Amino acid sequence: MNKLRHIIAAGVAAMAAVAAVSCGHRTAGESVNALPDTLRVATLYSPTSYFIYRDEPMGYDYTLVSDFAEAKGMVLDLRVARSMSEAVAMLDSGTVDLLACDVPVTSQYRGRVLACGPEMLTTQVLVQPKEKGKAAITDVTQLPGKDIYVESGSKYEQRLRHLDEELGGGINIHTVDADSLIDEDLIQMVSDGKIPLTVVNRNVARLNATYYPDLDVSLEVSFPQRAAWGVAPQRAWLADSVDTWMATADARRDNADLLKRYFEMSKGRTFQRFDFSKGYISSYDKLFKTYADRIGWDWRLLAAQGWAESRFKPTARSWVGARGLMQIMPRTARGYRTPVSKLNNPEVSINVATQLLRDLNRQLQKYVPNDRERLKFVIGSYNVGIAHVLDAMRLCDKYGMDPQVWDDNVERALLMKSKPEYYNDPVVKYGYCRGSEPVAYVRDIMAFYDTARREIQA
Repeated sequence: MNKLRHIIAAGVAAMAAVAAVSCGHRTAGESVNALPDTLRVATLYSPTSYFIYRDEPMGYDYTLVSDFAEAKGMVLDLRVARSMSEAVAMLDSGTVDLLACDVPVTSQYRGRVLACGPEMLTTQVLVQPKEKGKAAITDVTQLPGKDIYVESGSKYEQRLRHLDEELGGGINIHTVDADSLIDEDLIQMVSDGKIPLTVVNRNVARLNATYYPDLDVSLEVSFPQRAAWGVAPQRAWLADSVDTWMATADARRDNADLLKRYFEMSKGRTFQRFDFSKGYISSYDKLFKTYADRIGWDWRLLAAQGWAESRFKPTARSWVGARGLMQIMPRTARGYRTPVSKLNNPEVSINVATQLLRDLNRQLQKYVPNDRERLKFVIGSYNVGIAHVLDAMRLCDKYGMDPQVWDDNVERALLMKSKPEYYNDPVVKYGYCRGSEPVAYVRDIMAFYDTARREIQA
């Protein structure tokens, strides 16, 4: 098994069941209040609760429930439900002990779910472009006469129609097909200027605002709704254990750090025009040439990746913990026997990156035989993880696209993986993916590389 497989085994394999599944049932004579050896948890694929990125499991709820299990000395057995109703049914049947996702505290689930753990106050908010750094619309009374786009049949449409009645009419409500566009798409369309306004859940809006700093998501248009983790009512002792742990100093600190990481830290890649007129790309060109030669790459392509990853900043660190010039994940570094403390060294970073690129290329060779075409698959896998790229190729097979062609085929399938219909598809093994990231990443790198080949000598 090569090093790439070790990295994936450490991340993706851990994702499906964070450890080998033990029974999780109490033995005869065990106290009803004793915590089980295995904590069986259901969650949902989403950009906040649980997802895979660069072949590592991530998510606000996933990380927090992992911390809880570790603190209590339990093995975490994670299961992903396809919907909230399915997750609650798993709780009802005793298949899982805990729901680690935003379960609405409503009459719908009263008697079936006992709330515990981190509580979120969710509300619907207006997503609007900032004007001179501020929100132009500051009160719902300013909405009449405005065009607002929302998913057809959604709670957002329902709320806007009620609000329109309350205000005496005048809000221009436009509905879009939920099968073709989701909340994230509408938010991006506001940022791109394709639609003027939309309404989405506050947590989704806050997270996406970290990608689009030009947007304001502060105006609430509905009453707040409580949401929290949940256990079955007969397991109040487990809810008490979760709540007691959440009140500890360590848990409060972890929670604050996660809230900042997922809902505040900038995640977007700001566009910057690159000056090719100086005749070189960066002060690390010699290193790029040395290490690109070892994997048979044009050094300008490797340099393009360095630009996309860090803007050539050797001390760069991303919101997910990727470090250095080539934004190496700590787990990846360890997989290549490299101390995490050395990732700020440009040569170390480029060295690890080329080893990873070499292994990704070997892994993809049997799927994409064309050398030139495979470059895009390798670059996309470097960005988002090979697991999602392989998922996208399976979607291509199923939906009549070419799994050996990136442009308009695999990249299109990656975009599909942000929609529940597709990330819950039986052929998809690794769930939700923010597909717009690897798609833009590959396009940006190839565009940079094409220009560099014209402007910079090999």
